[in-house]
Amino acid sequence: MAQSSELKVSGIDVTVAYTNESDQPVTEHEIEAYVARAHEQHPHQVLSFLKLDVDGEDVGISYGFEPLPFDRIRRITGYLVGTMDRWNDAKTAEESDRVKHGVSRDERAFTCSNGC
Repeated sequence: MAQSSELKVSGIDVTVAYTNESDQPVTEHEIEAYVARAHEQHPHQVLSFLKLDVDGEDVGISYGFEPLPFDRIRRITGYLVGTMDRWNDAKTAEESDRVKHGVSRDERAFTCSNGC
């Protein structure tokens, strides 16, 4: 019979699942060590949850991290950019004067001339 407990340690949601009734409970000190390990291995990410699966002497660790912000990168007039806010007036004018090509939905449709 599996048992589980949910608690909050250092502001992080922690779920501990025990496979067997005879499994030793995980102490708060051990959980803090697992949280410290996550911070050491992933220093640039924010830990949101921790899940521990206890099976006898074995402990499975699952970390959940906050999503990282992603900046869109586009190729505009030969430059890879995220934003154009640091461009000078000439480069901004070049971008606004460029011809933007598109393909209409009808042109993209595949037509088969041999009746397939």
